[in-house]
Amino acid sequence: MTLSNHPVIVSLTPVFLLIALGYLAGRLHWIREAAVKDLSNLVFLLLIPALLFRTMSAVHVQTLDLRPVAAYFPAALTLLGVSIAWRGFNRTSVVMALGGVFSNMVMIGITLVELAYGKAGLVTLLTLVSVHALILLTVGSVVLELAVAREARAGGERAPHVLQTAWSAFKGALIHPIPLPILSGLLFAQTGWALPAVVDKPLQLLGNAFGPLSLVMVGVTLASTSLGGHLRQALWITASKNLALPLLVGLSAWASGITGLPLTVMVVAAALPMGANVFLFAQRYEVAQELTTTSMGLSTVAALLTLSLVMLLMSWVG
Repeated sequence: MTLSNHPVIVSLTPVFLLIALGYLAGRLHWIREAAVKDLSNLVFLLLIPALLFRTMSAVHVQTLDLRPVAAYFPAALTLLGVSIAWRGFNRTSVVMALGGVFSNMVMIGITLVELAYGKAGLVTLLTLVSVHALILLTVGSVVLELAVAREARAGGERAPHVLQTAWSAFKGALIHPIPLPILSGLLFAQTGWALPAVVDKPLQLLGNAFGPLSLVMVGVTLASTSLGGHLRQALWITASKNLALPLLVGLSAWASGITGLPLTVMVVAAALPMGANVFLFAQRYEVAQELTTTSMGLSTVAALLTLSLVMLLMSWVG
């Protein structure tokens, strides 16, 4: 087998080619900045739910392997806590720490994992995706609100109760276009019914459109991302996201006795570049917005090398 037809190269090449085409379209202004938000809404509110619901509607709970969830998130939360402790407890450090643990499992991960590892790998990934935002966004929201409350108390202001913040964050993460269709699809699968063709076919067509459009949108976003400022801090965040997290997740999975395809998908998911949700936190809490943008772009560009190396390594390990 030559390198050019190695399964890892074959699956990675179309992913990064589509991102590159999106970058070109963005630089040439074929897709204007005003249209990016509408296209993102199309992807997140229509295409992703269709793909996730249809995929999970044929999965029975008794066949699900939940060990990856039990191994992945302790590793991610440990790295999150260490990163915050290392930089000091404030809003900026929390956003930076989130950048180092929040993977782009949807926009890049779903297409990549399906190309590389098929439907079986995709089910493992979606098991992680179903609680990824729920866990990390809820924890991130609570920790950020604690940092805000600390700053408010230091300034003599009154802060909202942490339980109120936690409940609000939990609801926002659960009623979301990613966990909701996954859970709905799983519930439907337990009925034993099959989707009627008149429903299944449109869902299939919408799901097929998700992969290429989402990757092109990643490229379009990169085209308007400056990698100039905050480069040193962005390098630390990128090293955490692209290298430290997959290493910790791999060790956690190995310690839990996870092997084969689930182990590979877990490590690859951890090695994916930084997800865009971190920027939403930076915007909401008005901290480190330029740094977050730089880190997201750098992490995605660096993934050309780091993700390729991780996938090649896992192909030998597996």
